[in-house]
Amino acid sequence: MALSALPANVGIAVAFSGGVDSSVLLDAAVRVAGASRCVALHVHHGLSAHADEWLAHCEEFARERGVEFAAQRVEVPRDPGVSVEAAARDARYRALDAMCATRGIHTLWLAQHADDQAETVLLQLLRGAGLAGLAAMAPEYLPAGASAVRMRPLLHLLRAQLEQYASARALRWIDDESNADTRYARNALRHEVTPALAVHFPGFRDALARTAAHAASAQRLLDDLARIDLDAAVRDEGRALSHDALLTLDDDRALNLLRYWMRTLGLVAASTARLADALRQLREVGEAGEGHSLRIDHAGQALRSYRGLVYWEAGDSSEPADETGLTERAVSELAWQGEAIWRLPQWRGTFVFVAVEANLSGDAGAASDGDVDGDACGNTDATSGDPDTFPVSVLRRAVLSARSRSGGERMRTSAAPGSPSRTLKNLFQERGIPAWKRDVPLLFVGDDLLFVPLLGLNRAALPEQVDVAEPRVRIIWRDDLLIA
Repeated sequence: MALSALPANVGIAVAFSGGVDSSVLLDAAVRVAGASRCVALHVHHGLSAHADEWLAHCEEFARERGVEFAAQRVEVPRDPGVSVEAAARDARYRALDAMCATRGIHTLWLAQHADDQAETVLLQLLRGAGLAGLAAMAPEYLPAGASAVRMRPLLHLLRAQLEQYASARALRWIDDESNADTRYARNALRHEVTPALAVHFPGFRDALARTAAHAASAQRLLDDLARIDLDAAVRDEGRALSHDALLTLDDDRALNLLRYWMRTLGLVAASTARLADALRQLREVGEAGEGHSLRIDHAGQALRSYRGLVYWEAGDSSEPADETGLTERAVSELAWQGEAIWRLPQWRGTFVFVAVEANLSGDAGAASDGDVDGDACGNTDATSGDPDTFPVSVLRRAVLSARSRSGGERMRTSAAPGSPSRTLKNLFQERGIPAWKRDVPLLFVGDDLLFVPLLGLNRAALPEQVDVAEPRVRIIWRDDLLIA
């Protein structure tokens, strides 16, 4: 079934741990698809003293079948409040997806089977999960941001059937000693609970599989409703929601929208209690009109409400909005010699230097490439009458550098002599620029801040006396997608 759904000759990656399940899957994949179409991908967690032996075994198993083999070592984080099982699973899937992307493979086969599905549904029931959790493992799906579709060809087969296949084919496999440790919830179910269920309810696996299918169907309907609500509430290409549009929904529908929106952003799922608290605070914020009182933190992000928008920002809600979570990027430098563009891949954008003819009359100058499209911001330079231009010599007086914001930087946007400087944070807020757009490169000439995308020129960095005959230049910042 899984093979027939694929175009002919499409490559297949098999997640290969070396256990009986994945050994059966790889052996069967080679038999039905051919060794040339398959690649075995192994993740070395380093959690067991035998991890190196398992790696060697897996490589030999694949070589015996003429299958390409690849492995990646990962470090499993030991973060407070996160189980080792969950951390290892996340690290494994990230590594598998990375190896698929490197090889241009878009199909990843996983070896979970019917017993795994039943255990997953039971675990989710015991955790009080919602429909998304009860839907358990889908036979086929593409996670957000992943490069390969994950397929589970064995999901309709029992563990006993796989073991029979392995014995009939005389396969050799690894027995992971951790699978016998009943301190792990799944192992406790496998060794102590499901055997008792099998005695009294012999069809429990099929029943739980039907429960998962019903839950998946119901979740699809909830997702359809969430997409309708998201279309009405979304702002700024999905990065924010309209506060008013969200709060017009009743609690159940608003919570459904928040869950779906977080999935579209790639955020890990939040508990019902945390989302309910977030919605309660958002309703209180709506009544008080003050968004900075929100205290919702989740997975390294803080929920914010600002000028009618709700959004997630990296950092902690106890810190001031915007000044936390700024991404630190490598400094780039340029000794400017008349370059028209300066690409900054780390910011996914480009500084454009537009030459402007010298203007002896004091009227507005003309851009040499005719490309004045409003991307630059700022006030009129009193010496030239042309918005956002300055003498070329400014760019040559020191090395240019593009730096990340660190917080507290100031600039003067007014051309009036003696006008005060203001913090970038205040200027961004005044112009209504949302926090997620403020992570821009600051252009310095030497130690002087010269230009800030979305804000324009720092007048304090410009000379008071200029030669009106000197050529001038305008700086424009453009995202890469806007560069021809």
